[in-house]
Amino acid sequence: MPFTTPPRPFDVTALCPQLAPLARTATRLHPRPGSPAVHDSSVGGPLLWPADEPWPHCTEPHPEEEAADVPHSLDDIRELRRVLAASEARLLRDRHAPLALPEEREVSDRFTKGRPWFDGPVPMLPVAQLYARDVPLLTRPIGTDLLQVLWCPSGHGCSEPRTVLCWRDSATVTDLLGSPPPEPVVEEEGYLPRPCVLAPEEVTEYPGIRELDKETRRELADESRWEAAGVRWDGEGAEEPHEYWSERLSTAPGWKTGGWTTWDLTDPYPRVCPACGTEQIPLLTIASSEGDEGWRPLEDPADPAQHLPGRPSQPTLVDIRGGYTLQLHVCPASPDHPHLQMMQ
Repeated sequence: MPFTTPPRPFDVTALCPQLAPLARTATRLHPRPGSPAVHDSSVGGPLLWPADEPWPHCTEPHPEEEAADVPHSLDDIRELRRVLAASEARLLRDRHAPLALPEEREVSDRFTKGRPWFDGPVPMLPVAQLYARDVPLLTRPIGTDLLQVLWCPSGHGCSEPRTVLCWRDSATVTDLLGSPPPEPVVEEEGYLPRPCVLAPEEVTEYPGIRELDKETRRELADESRWEAAGVRWDGEGAEEPHEYWSERLSTAPGWKTGGWTTWDLTDPYPRVCPACGTEQIPLLTIASSEGDEGWRPLEDPADPAQHLPGRPSQPTLVDIRGGYTLQLHVCPASPDHPHLQMMQ
């Protein structure tokens, strides 16, 4: 089904006309749990992978002493998610119901114990597959219509999983890989995306407050300008106009392509292409959450109890180090140049 982001509370160019040329189009992907196939755009779904092409592996060291958690098999994670969803659904039906049944506690105990540590090259996990027919504004190399994103299921002792981009002309993939590589163990449960179908929607974004020039930031902080424009910034709990700008008017939350970079942890810094020196642009934002009430699609139910099993706030079950986003950037001159990634 299509999803519709609520219109922003007002036209920001009425507040600051100089913002008009800064508008960019982002494509919100709106992932929702489903059963995607290899010819579908998806998050966590099967990839259109050629039979004669090796599956990517991470060959770098995976030191056990730097692990954030004990490893888990993919089946362990899927089983834990199943019993947690069953428990939550049971409690929504009856708040006096048991938190966990005996067999559910057994699953949880097995998960807590984890699996033996792994060594050697590790098969990468599918994260996203995007066809240009679904995301027409996707920045991509000439002659390709498909982007595939994979990552290593280990954090390598750093703050984010390492990613690989594969670009393809889908029409040339006729002989598909029959048997996927052996499933790896995963360092963190949040590194395994739940399979989701997509409902892309184009929205307009503006730069975050940290990426605006000083004069525009000063004007946005001037409460008299908001009053003159006939709009309020304090109607939804914001403590200052800059906070309202960041949460409601600039960059959309959730999984998306294009748009503006989100700066939540650091001030903006150059994202220079290591191959040619061109400033890189946002390609894909991998999010731990789809955002709050102000960005919830109109088609989503307002009652949280109705979110099961889709749970629009966290449909993919991806968790980047406790709730952050992983933003992949590419070179606009040559998208097949090495990409950059940053956690915010």
